[in-house]
Amino acid sequence: MFAITLRFADKGKASPLMDGHNAWIKRGFDDGVFLLVGSLQPAGGGMILAHGESRAAIEARVQADPFVAEGVVRAEILAVAPGRTDERLAFLKA
Repeated sequence: MFAITLRFADKGKASPLMDGHNAWIKRGFDDGVFLLVGSLQPAGGGMILAHGESRAAIEARVQADPFVAEGVVRAEILAVAPGRTDERLAFLKA
């Protein structure tokens, strides 16, 4: 599993890229890779929980985000090895 932070680097460039960024998020969910997407508070950027792909595939996916490609955000990918979960999230340990 991966926790991905997208911290704003140049928020002023975000507006014209928003549709492409939202389409990128939709693809992540449609592909079954993204589990959760949310905002970092207050207004710090975003965070994604992803699973089911290798680190290399996650890195390629993140680089395809228009916000990352155009320098709107800086991405950090953290690999997480779940050791204990609520039973509703047990699939993450696989």
